[in-house]
Amino acid sequence: MKLIVYHADEDDPKKCSAKKLHKFGFVKLETKIRKTPKDAILLNPFAEKAFSKEDLKIAEKNGILAVDCSWKNAETSFDFLDKRCNSRALPFIVAANPVNYGKPFKLTTLEAFATAVYILGDIEKAEEMLNLYKWGPGFLTLNKEPLKDYRNAKNSSEIIKIMKQYM
Repeated sequence: MKLIVYHADEDDPKKCSAKKLHKFGFVKLETKIRKTPKDAILLNPFAEKAFSKEDLKIAEKNGILAVDCSWKNAETSFDFLDKRCNSRALPFIVAANPVNYGKPFKLTTLEAFATAVYILGDIEKAEEMLNLYKWGPGFLTLNKEPLKDYRNAKNSSEIIKIMKQYM
């Protein structure tokens, strides 16, 4: 499954999880929107539909796309890609990164991809990616129960029902 990052180059490069994921071969980095894959699953926190196992076929065929940008510019950055991709919002998950620790939905690119591949059933890949940072394994510990429940959900509707239990 291809993991692609549209990198807007807006954050501190020393703290950029997308660049580290790229350095270790987990993701492809794109700096031009037109080079991002059409019809990929776009992990978009502003999307109306929740990411779930029902997105597996699209993800396998076209990949999963994340946007690495400043949270200040996030809404604008996602607007550009929304029209060319299948936008999906990740369910309620709490960040473990040092900048946004304990904040729901304020995930790094690494945490977003780890959540997505975990939900699709590739727990090993999620663990492997998260091991790039000292705080990474804590992400799985912090979100153990919801991630397990989301992984067992069949579709977006079930994800929403489960998510409401954690909010």
